[in-house]
Amino acid sequence: MTPVLKVSQLTRYFNELRAVNGIDFEIEEGTCLGLLGPNGAGKTTTVEMLEGIQAPDSGQVLFRGRPLDAKFRNLAGVMFQSTSLQDYITVVEALQLFQRLYPRAADLQQIIRDCALEEFLHQDTASLSGGQRQRLLLAIALVNDPQILFLDEPTTGLDPQARHNFWDLIDKIKGQNKTIVLTTHYMEEAWRLCDKIIIMDHGEIIAEGTPVDLLSQHFNDVVLSIPASPELDRLLNSEHKGRLDIIHQPGRVEIISADINHTVQQLQASGVSLEGLQIRQRTLDDLFLQLTGRTLRQ
Repeated sequence: MTPVLKVSQLTRYFNELRAVNGIDFEIEEGTCLGLLGPNGAGKTTTVEMLEGIQAPDSGQVLFRGRPLDAKFRNLAGVMFQSTSLQDYITVVEALQLFQRLYPRAADLQQIIRDCALEEFLHQDTASLSGGQRQRLLLAIALVNDPQILFLDEPTTGLDPQARHNFWDLIDKIKGQNKTIVLTTHYMEEAWRLCDKIIIMDHGEIIAEGTPVDLLSQHFNDVVLSIPASPELDRLLNSEHKGRLDIIHQPGRVEIISADINHTVQQLQASGVSLEGLQIRQRTLDDLFLQLTGRTLRQ
């Protein structure tokens, strides 16, 4: 089966900086691909080349086996991270305005229902809450009934309730067999929505696969989180220090262990209280930090 998008040796320079360095991947129909990476990793440049906004310096992007052209723009929907809307118009007027820009139009009433816009259809766009505005921008990206949908940091700035509501909307869209490309800094969002994940850094793909496969490939351990204490400090400063993989957190210590029983026995033998001990599986946050580091990027 021909992939919806096929990326081959995609490369982009900005002066002497190679922002994207010869990457290859494919996106299958009806799936959600998550593109992750720290600031400056090259993911935004990559997405803009997939959208046809930027032209690559070398390599190519094929949509259903053909190079991107003017027709592709009518078959793609884009929800940018930041979008300005026309002043002094209502939600329904904004939808009608964008719908008229395309030769092919989706059922507007269905979009309104899918994106839960009924309660504020006649409200001025300038007065919308953050969650309402994001639902409107998603609806605008759907007005041409796109075959592929690009979502760039769609839930940035939303509160947890609004974010979860937005995820439910994306699930509805996935149920319509639409293909989605999602960029996000929220690992929980990637885990919740994405069938496949690509992690980029320094313009290159450093990990690729399903969320479950990526975790199983990189980890065979768990994280024990325990409150800091004098007894724990003594253990960590003893001869066991070099044998324990630890991460210091405010007021707590995380111990990475492939053998829970042995680690707990070490703690008990050193007089460390197990009150407040938490044990968790590895997450995409752990993978992201392991692959890209903990240093803050500008």
